[in-house]
Amino acid sequence: MFIGEMKVFSGNSNPKFAEDICKHLGIPQGKTTIEKFRDGEINLVIEETVRGYDVFIVQPTCTPVNDHLMELLIMIDAAKRASAARINAVVPYYGYARQDRKTRGREPISAKLVANLLTTAGADRVITMDLHAGQIQGYFDIPVDHLTSVQTLANYFKQIVNDEDYVIVSPDLGGVTRARTFSNHLNLPIAIIEKRRPRPNESEVLNIIGDIKGKNAIIIDDIIDTAGTITNAAKVLKEKGAKDVYITATHGVLSGPARERIAKSVVEKCIITDTIPLHEGLKAEKIEVVSVAETFAKAIRNINSNKSVSSLFDM
Repeated sequence: MFIGEMKVFSGNSNPKFAEDICKHLGIPQGKTTIEKFRDGEINLVIEETVRGYDVFIVQPTCTPVNDHLMELLIMIDAAKRASAARINAVVPYYGYARQDRKTRGREPISAKLVANLLTTAGADRVITMDLHAGQIQGYFDIPVDHLTSVQTLANYFKQIVNDEDYVIVSPDLGGVTRARTFSNHLNLPIAIIEKRRPRPNESEVLNIIGDIKGKNAIIIDDIIDTAGTITNAAKVLKEKGAKDVYITATHGVLSGPARERIAKSVVEKCIITDTIPLHEGLKAEKIEVVSVAETFAKAIRNINSNKSVSSLFDM
């Protein structure tokens, strides 16, 4: 049973990603006009009918986060007021996900606030990938399809790994489940870095659990932001006897000094996905991008036809 014919639209945060999804679906991308007034307010028009359609709006909320989030909310509202049958917010990278709990008094839980905003704007469903904290799915009162890039990243590394020479490394205790799932795809052992964070975007390695000496290591995480933590982890692994060290993550935020840190680090290669666009200034010899557009296209097709999504991307 179909909800209705689908249309896919994109905001300004990652139009290439939306275009790639449409290519995999074999449909044209929906037309919109998105401009700004002189005072910075967003002026948006959906340039074709969406009445009765199953609408998918592709918009990762990456930097500038607030502009892209507001764009997404306005696009949802426009589709709702134009009588779309269902509105699906496709948010490959969910900004504010790291603010998922209170760590001290008088702090917001911004991940929950963003969930409320999307729902209030009129989204009927959210499709996202590798949330920083899985419990964010519970912040929504609408369905959330939580996809993963693990299979895509594992397929990349299948071309280069040797069972005896490689180990998968979780950069912290919280990432063990992700590392275990990734290691199962590659049939490799895992190791865990025990660390503490004295300050935001800083970390200190306390211990390494597992055998990494004489092995090539692949550190897997969900986000690479300033790259300080993960390049420091790579350095410690080398000092403890690891050979080549690779780093990989779903979301390449790569803010501030990230590119320079990766370039100057002991890291052999940094593999990220295209949930966030890699702008020209961030491209570097060590950084490679693999696409998860096909993963989203498969999920969108199944959602549109009311078929199971978990059967395709079950972790």
